[in-house]
Amino acid sequence: MPDWNKDGKKESIEEICYGTWKSIYQYIYYKVQNREEAEDITQETYVKAISYLQNGSVNPDKYIGFLKTVALNVMRDLWRKKKRRGPIVDIDTFIPKENAVEDHSENSTDRLMIKHAITQLNEEQRTVIELRILKGFSVAETAGLMNKKEGTIRVIQHRALKNLANILKSNNLMGGTTDEST
Repeated sequence: MPDWNKDGKKESIEEICYGTWKSIYQYIYYKVQNREEAEDITQETYVKAISYLQNGSVNPDKYIGFLKTVALNVMRDLWRKKKRRGPIVDIDTFIPKENAVEDHSENSTDRLMIKHAITQLNEEQRTVIELRILKGFSVAETAGLMNKKEGTIRVIQHRALKNLANILKSNNLMGGTTDEST
């Protein structure tokens, strides 16, 4: 059944689709970022919307808005199905050790202990550790920022790392022994 457009002319479904498909496809592609999926959703959108367009339930001035709403509902339905289904896993090729999720809670605890240990260094050593190790500055850059010679920065860094190792060792965070001869 044809529909009436704003000029009073009858508009076929084919004309409606031809006039709206590009903006609907672009809208869907922007959301899914996948060409094949965007094409499938665009087709599904028109399949679902065709009966409303045929019986004149939609004002011709609002075709684009109506079709975008239908497209969004189609996308939401697909996302819900994927979410319920979960990822597809081939049990024959599944290797548990390769797919195991690492437990980061121990790393977080270690990070907090190291952060606390750094606060126990003197200000000069703490600054060198922050600039050299945490921020990645070179010896020359660190020396320039701290108005010191490069050799002095190396000595401060060596002492800071040695003190940090001792602090961590005393907190039982670092296994083994520190090299006292260096």
